[in-house]
Amino acid sequence: MENIIPIKGAVKYSITIDPTVWIFDDRRLDLNTYFINGKEEEDQDLAYLKNTGSHWSREIMEGATFPPTLKTERKFDRQGMKTGTFGMEIKHFLKNAELDEQATRVVLELKDGNEQAFSVEEANTLIFKYSQDGKPITDGGPVHVLYADGSNVDNPIKNVAAIRVD
Repeated sequence: MENIIPIKGAVKYSITIDPTVWIFDDRRLDLNTYFINGKEEEDQDLAYLKNTGSHWSREIMEGATFPPTLKTERKFDRQGMKTGTFGMEIKHFLKNAELDEQATRVVLELKDGNEQAFSVEEANTLIFKYSQDGKPITDGGPVHVLYADGSNVDNPIKNVAAIRVD
């Protein structure tokens, strides 16, 4: 249970997050390249429409296709997962918790009793680092919190016990 981080406070849904299961999540960021290359923002609605349109066109032209099988489904880079350093943007979890309209800040409650507060806009740019060289974060973990610009990569926020929305 020490790996579980609750999101609580001024939210519609109090949720808990478990960083140990994020390794297969498609939203993960490769932190070895993220701060060098940056992240290209993609409009999710536009991407959905493009994918749906191309699927529809293919169905019209070629006919229906069968569901994926073990031979055709997407392959994971297993070696990369064993040696990679990964993170996840906090905005996905804040969106799922559905912050109250009057919420103004997100507070990281640390295990030593201290707190780090951010505006909601700032908090949406934070990154949870959950893996270092293919291994879960244990020293000061389960996550380290990084700024989107990478300015605290060498000195991340550690020992996050909970996230409180005020």
